[in-house]
Amino acid sequence: MRDFRDALAMAQTLRESLTTKAITISHSESLELVSRMFGVADWNTLTALLHADGRHITTAQSHAATAIYPALPIRDLVPLPAALLPLFVGREQSIRAVNQAFEGPRQMVLAIQRRGGTDEPGVEDIYEIGVLAQLLELQPANGTITVLTRGLRRVMIRRFGVETGAFEAEVADISEGTAANATEIVRKVVARFEDYAAARGLLGPEVGLLSDQTREPGRIADLIATRMKLPIQHKYELLAALDPMLRLERIDTLLDSSARLSSPTLDDTKRRALLYADQRHHQYATLEHLLLALIDDADAAAILQACNADLGQLRRKLTEYLDSELKNIVIGGGAGAEPTAAFRRVERRAAFHAQEVGYPAVTGVNVLFEIFPETRSPAARLLIEQGVTIRRLGRVIVEADQGNG
Repeated sequence: MRDFRDALAMAQTLRESLTTKAITISHSESLELVSRMFGVADWNTLTALLHADGRHITTAQSHAATAIYPALPIRDLVPLPAALLPLFVGREQSIRAVNQAFEGPRQMVLAIQRRGGTDEPGVEDIYEIGVLAQLLELQPANGTITVLTRGLRRVMIRRFGVETGAFEAEVADISEGTAANATEIVRKVVARFEDYAAARGLLGPEVGLLSDQTREPGRIADLIATRMKLPIQHKYELLAALDPMLRLERIDTLLDSSARLSSPTLDDTKRRALLYADQRHHQYATLEHLLLALIDDADAAAILQACNADLGQLRRKLTEYLDSELKNIVIGGGAGAEPTAAFRRVERRAAFHAQEVGYPAVTGVNVLFEIFPETRSPAARLLIEQGVTIRRLGRVIVEADQGNG
């Protein structure tokens, strides 16, 4: 095999062959199957191997010309092509690399560190795929500099280290596959992203422009990935997904909040919220029913207690509100209560929040966090009365995750 396009052809043949046997698999599933045929874990690994002719393998699979650029190792974030990204530079080797870049064509390689705590990374400390970026502005300040960059394209990093006191990288260009007949999935992904952006308050000029770029699925995937809040590993997986269709399918999965699993504890909590509404013959289950149920949710209760909330007092106030203030939603029939629109919004945002903080399943913690944007809800007000704010809750969640790690 000369390059990854042969693997792409194999994946297409596999899909077509299975279709004749009434077995349908997605584009990404076929790529993963082909990768396993070659004895590697996934498609990202296979494409990296096929593009790197010396870093991981010794057989000659690519002879692309290389170039050497000043380099900037990056901690705790992942740049993507087409993105404008301000970077704060403090390491002496990094400052020298930025200055060297500005003395030339103002281009440098952005390399993602595997571990943020490594101060002097070598090639083994960075991920294989990086981004060649254009430097736009530089602002020195108190021994550090801020540099505004624009991602240009993905590159394969073959060598990385310190030369003449500055970080530099030897890289090779990598080709991305092309996608045919991508119009339908592009439309679906753009529509899902617009819903996601509205839910997360991320409306911006890119959203309106995406619909005009249906012939560039890879660029659309990168633009959307730039706007999404995701764990570092998920962002890097999107950077390393060289096939545009695979990248777009992964974005589609990440935007599908319904695909996120709820923890068994949260499932019980939501059933308990509906039960509280049914017991009062309420037509709707509100956020106040949900918050009352969260008091007995082990995950949410632990976070509330860490915020020094008085759960007994919160329970009494919620019960009083439900029994005295919601008489107008009492119904006489035996139909079960339906969640309100706000209840549904919180559920959906909680799924995205779980994804953003790297939880394997949605828990009561995520639901609790997403009550606060419903500013007109008494539930949000009662939490604030207990000293539970979104900032404090966020800090406690981070501290709890660090303690568990």
